[in-house]
Amino acid sequence: MTTATEPDAYQGEAQPLVEHLREFRTRFIIALLAVFVTTLLVMPFTDAALQILISPLENKPQALNPTDALVQWFKVAMVGGISLAIPIILYQIIAFLLPALTRREKRYIFFFLPAATLFFLGGILFGAMVALPVSLSFLQNFGEEFAVIQWTLEAYVSFVTTLLLALGIGFQTPLVIFFLAKLGIVSYQTLIKNVRWAFLASAILSAVLTPTPDPWTMVVVMIPLFLLYLLGVLFARFA
Repeated sequence: MTTATEPDAYQGEAQPLVEHLREFRTRFIIALLAVFVTTLLVMPFTDAALQILISPLENKPQALNPTDALVQWFKVAMVGGISLAIPIILYQIIAFLLPALTRREKRYIFFFLPAATLFFLGGILFGAMVALPVSLSFLQNFGEEFAVIQWTLEAYVSFVTTLLLALGIGFQTPLVIFFLAKLGIVSYQTLIKNVRWAFLASAILSAVLTPTPDPWTMVVVMIPLFLLYLLGVLFARFA
């Protein structure tokens, strides 16, 4: 029988629901404050970030109302702030979950924190440097024979920020699989047997994550998601 002193034993103390809700509120507020502070820190670099994001466009996007440029500027700054605050956000999530974990599971969680941060930033970089240019090269030329391709700033920034955040989250797949395998929830053999279903799931997930219905963007997102699943299977092999 497992005892409280064994490594796999539950380490926390039972708390009433009200205490859990208070802790959740506190950690949620800390995460929001972190995003606020990091957003302020990246504001001096927002102009440069916008220049990089619109550089693949053949024409500058249109701002259709007086506040459009300002709102989209803040949106880009907030995405940068979220990216910078990811370690703090993840830590707050982990700290909220820690009382429900065993000592062994806690060790896995603290390995997960820096790795998840790197994979999130890797997803952002992949989106900005690979997925976005490839997607735009198709979208900017499709329909030229029957329409003038001129996007609004709001639509373009929403497209870009959604794509980047979706890829940042999607790049967590290998770590999630590794963590589940470490906890014994999934096995390497099960993951191998379900590769075909994983391919289908990658296609469905890419369709949900991508902000536009065009198949080209979906394929650009689907391929790395499936490769990340295979990487997760490799991680699970050594879990």
